[in-house]
Amino acid sequence: MNILLINHYAGSPDMGMEFRPYYMAREWVKLGHKVVIIAGDYSHLRRKNPSASHDFTGEKIDGIYYYWVKTGRYEGNGVKRALSMARFTGKLWLKAKWIARKFRPDAIITSSTYPIDTYAGQRIRHFAQGAKLVHEVHDMWPSTLTEVGGMSKHNPFVMVMQIGENSAYRHSDKVVSLPPFAEKYMQRHGLKKGKFVHINNGVVIEDWMHPQALPEEHEQTLKQLKNDGKFVVGYFGGHALSNALEDLLSAAKAMRSNAKIHFVLVGDGAEKKNLQAFAAEQKLENVTFLPPVSKYAIPTLAQNFDCCYIGVKDSPLYRFGIAMNKIFDSMMAGKPMVYAVNAPNNYAEKYHCGVTVKPGDIKSIAAGIKQLADMPQEERERLGQNGRKAVLENFEYSVLAKKFLEALK
Repeated sequence: MNILLINHYAGSPDMGMEFRPYYMAREWVKLGHKVVIIAGDYSHLRRKNPSASHDFTGEKIDGIYYYWVKTGRYEGNGVKRALSMARFTGKLWLKAKWIARKFRPDAIITSSTYPIDTYAGQRIRHFAQGAKLVHEVHDMWPSTLTEVGGMSKHNPFVMVMQIGENSAYRHSDKVVSLPPFAEKYMQRHGLKKGKFVHINNGVVIEDWMHPQALPEEHEQTLKQLKNDGKFVVGYFGGHALSNALEDLLSAAKAMRSNAKIHFVLVGDGAEKKNLQAFAAEQKLENVTFLPPVSKYAIPTLAQNFDCCYIGVKDSPLYRFGIAMNKIFDSMMAGKPMVYAVNAPNNYAEKYHCGVTVKPGDIKSIAAGIKQLADMPQEERERLGQNGRKAVLENFEYSVLAKKFLEALK
């Protein structure tokens, strides 16, 4: 098949998040399909953004054809980010006939975090005779904006997203959802029965076989912590409101009298400056911030942690379930999780690979960390190996990609 994947924020292991489009596409290429990814030339999620001299600048990465659309830079979640979305979707809508004729897609996947890319996908399908349109849901927009971000349902931006979400559910041939328990909600918003498919995130095993070394700054910092006998609580990934890292720093504040425990936050994002300011204001000497690392260096990074923190804000939004990449990376690394998530799919509990704590409850988070720190090393290793075994059996991308292909047929 010719597969066209539209994802404003699509990245690669070299550029940074989002990784799922790359990993799915790479598996499809291995199976003999041609994959084109259209993405924006700027994303707040990437460590490194591509250089695009003009719209639809092409680049081939590991057999995948990327085309970059100029969308403009932005910081945070303000007006400039909204304009970036409008540029991306508007340019694709205007060039829909050209896109359909150039790439001749058999399947079109609209997969940006926000749902309004469905309009471009629907229009491209109109010109690409016989093509299937699949809408992929990563986050439940606009529910994420109102239930986590605190925006009003009557905010014009939220209302536009709601209209777009409804249109995606009504007019797509299939909806692939990372949240496993979203089908009934989607049906209330227009999705017909039989069109819902749940496909989780996962890992690519071969990426873990020969991991990259860490940058010198990370290696030296983590080596020193180990030499000092510290129990390292690690976090890697985006620094966003939804990751509840302020709760982790508050737990660090509550535990600073325990000289054994140290917190390391690796990554970047809209909230990093605020988190660093909080740590400085509270004089948290038991907290270290480090820049993001390549996806290929995550296995090496995680080996320097004693446990991994997985947290989100406690919100009704997670009634739909959760499937963050970092969950499966932590499990694959064989490290027990401090799992501060209130969702119906509890990976730490189901696979016996960590301790579950109450999100937003600082005492509970601190108690969970202390429980792991005081645990015999053999018991921590057993929890970690439980997680690794679960990933190898259930969450490998070669299996997930084949499941996705079935939804495209």
